[in-house]
Amino acid sequence: MNMYGRRVTLPVITPIVLQKRVVKVYSEDETCRTLEVPSDLTARDLCQLLILKNHYVDDHSWTLFENLPCLGLERIIEDHEVVIEVQSKWGIEEGNKLYFRKNYAKYEFFKNPVNFFPEHLVSFCNDVNGEMSHTQILQMFVSTSGYPEIHSYLYAKERGKKTWKKMYFLLRSSGLYFSTKGMSKEPRHLQLFSEFNSSDVYMSLTGKKIPGVPIAYGFCFKPQKAGAARDLKRLYTDSEQSRTCWVTAIRLLKYGMQLYQNYMQPYHGRGGCGPLNTPVRSVSENSLVAMDFTGHKSRVIENPSEALSVAVEEGLAWRKKGCLRLCSPSTLQNVPSNIAIHSSQPWFHHKISRDEAHQLILRQGLVDGVFLVRDSQSNPRTFVLSLSHGLKIKHFQIVPLDEDGKLFYTLDDGHTRFSDLIQLVEFYQLNKGFLPCRLKHYCAQVAL
Repeated sequence: MNMYGRRVTLPVITPIVLQKRVVKVYSEDETCRTLEVPSDLTARDLCQLLILKNHYVDDHSWTLFENLPCLGLERIIEDHEVVIEVQSKWGIEEGNKLYFRKNYAKYEFFKNPVNFFPEHLVSFCNDVNGEMSHTQILQMFVSTSGYPEIHSYLYAKERGKKTWKKMYFLLRSSGLYFSTKGMSKEPRHLQLFSEFNSSDVYMSLTGKKIPGVPIAYGFCFKPQKAGAARDLKRLYTDSEQSRTCWVTAIRLLKYGMQLYQNYMQPYHGRGGCGPLNTPVRSVSENSLVAMDFTGHKSRVIENPSEALSVAVEEGLAWRKKGCLRLCSPSTLQNVPSNIAIHSSQPWFHHKISRDEAHQLILRQGLVDGVFLVRDSQSNPRTFVLSLSHGLKIKHFQIVPLDEDGKLFYTLDDGHTRFSDLIQLVEFYQLNKGFLPCRLKHYCAQVAL
């Protein structure tokens, strides 16, 4: 009733209920987890959900990948993409998968653009004089005008033929072009190879040399429509650095400012809330101090160097105790304690080959400082440190030294010695030393 005594019918508002969908996500060790999620869940939402369910540390490197095993292709699913929309483009019998793992190179080009865009592959607009700063480079890549031009020779299959030909390609804001006359950039010599609005760029995972192509660093364009495998446009380049440059530039060209916003904006969760109620450190936790309880009276350790050394000693003691709990007495009788300690570390990979180490680091991102330690295949007594630096993967042999009945490990012919591999890794995490860069991010195969 209103004020005049007349009956008023109010409109009925029906709440919108989002349908739930089922997704299956795999980790690198091929364990999987099946989740029921809303139909509008983004890749970032799903990553946050898996981080919380598995109690992982969120260091903003966790990434969702689309893997197409039948085609040997994989790509990063950008944080803003809707997961169900990605799945809707799959064929029923294609066997495609979603993978959840770390990728330290996901947004690294925003931090160190010079490493991703070398001078011989990139041309900036004519009004740029002198050396450009990191900020200027980024502004050009995310702006709508003045986009840098990526150019180099790539191998492509000629239209209507089975042979591969080395051709000069140029990446511009309007698409990817190839020149029909050498390195000419004149409009009459340029033909469109692919545009990006309706295609996604994938990295080739096969590692097999294609007949007629002397190189194996491949990437390709795949139309977003379902069942478009026959429309793949594959390209091959001569180095991992060149492939990384091309794929990164295409991602920036396709998503532009959206990609930069994904990198800059902290996770706010669905509906603008906190990151799915991620626990925050309390004031009491932030005000913790180092204490020494070895004497008659406890004291606060005010010297930072002393506090660090105490923390390291306690960490080593904790790891040894943990290892003793994990290993049976019969095992410990036959295996040296230092071997048992490092074998339980997440950065140590037992009995993987050089190629497997290369692939693992490549999947987690060619960022300076990404590393792992593995057994040596050529010498059973030694180990190998595999390290990413300058978009290349380098391998350093860790040699054991026996001195007066004590076993030490060294990377630099005995100049710097360590009692175990944990001590060695911790030293090079703090000091560059003999290596081209410090150890920053370890490669680990986590289970879901």
